[in-house]
Amino acid sequence: MSITICPVHDDFAAEIYDVDLADLSPEDLDEITQAFWKYAVLVFPEQKLEQEQHVNFALNFGPKDLNVIKQAVSDEKLRVREDIADVSNLSADGKILAENNRLRRLQLGNRMWHTDSSFKYVPALASLLYAREIPPVGGQTAFADLRAAYDALSDEMKQRIEGLVAEHSLVYSRERLGYTDWTESERKAVNAVPQTLVRTVPQTGRKNLFVASHAGYIVGMPDDEARALIDELLAFASDRRFQYIHRWRVNDLVMWDNRCTLHRGMPFDDLRFRRDVQRATVLDVANSCEQEGVPVPDVTLREAAE
Repeated sequence: MSITICPVHDDFAAEIYDVDLADLSPEDLDEITQAFWKYAVLVFPEQKLEQEQHVNFALNFGPKDLNVIKQAVSDEKLRVREDIADVSNLSADGKILAENNRLRRLQLGNRMWHTDSSFKYVPALASLLYAREIPPVGGQTAFADLRAAYDALSDEMKQRIEGLVAEHSLVYSRERLGYTDWTESERKAVNAVPQTLVRTVPQTGRKNLFVASHAGYIVGMPDDEARALIDELLAFASDRRFQYIHRWRVNDLVMWDNRCTLHRGMPFDDLRFRRDVQRATVLDVANSCEQEGVPVPDVTLREAAE
């Protein structure tokens, strides 16, 4: 039996039924792949996946992206495998993280609009988030379509940003929240990398914005002007007309294309309710500058913003 695809919008976000991700046929995988390129966000309800099955499905879309948490919060023990990002509010012993816990404070940045691993030289292609336990209220994930956002830009703005390169770092996004609690080795582990502001998804040929809260500066542009432009583009791209908001159910798996979407976790009472969601992530084929034929600038992590 063929899988069932139920689009949420014409070409953005779709729910996929009549499939078991732990036991995929080649035909099912091909249909899922083609749907992924078209809709950019896919929702698979009622999946029963062990961590190994979760990762194995992800690897159909690229090489694994290892968890950055151990580098960014070096004194924190992992609760899951190193090839799974634990974006829960739980400690290694399964307890809810305390208010001042470094990992909790770092992960509050997931509530800002971002793309996964744009702060790595080779950024993420696909993320696959699996819900094992969800809070009774809040905790949804919002997605924004960067293809539609680019299409809606004025011609003047498209010309202005063509060929520009932003500097991304996990440090920059967390600075926006006032998080500066890095050791010297942790800062070195999350050094700045260049990423183009406009990129093209080769499977579709569509241009899209590539902007995120991890972007702190733009190469060759005065800092104040760069931050203003990044903020303007982020606000525009995350407008409600470009959004899909996913309301989680236990055993949902949601996958998205980081090359052409933004996402953010929405608030919930994380000091009271448990939220156990785990993400497998796979890398793109190269840095966005290399893919777009733009010279790769040499960037390095700036000091904390004043």
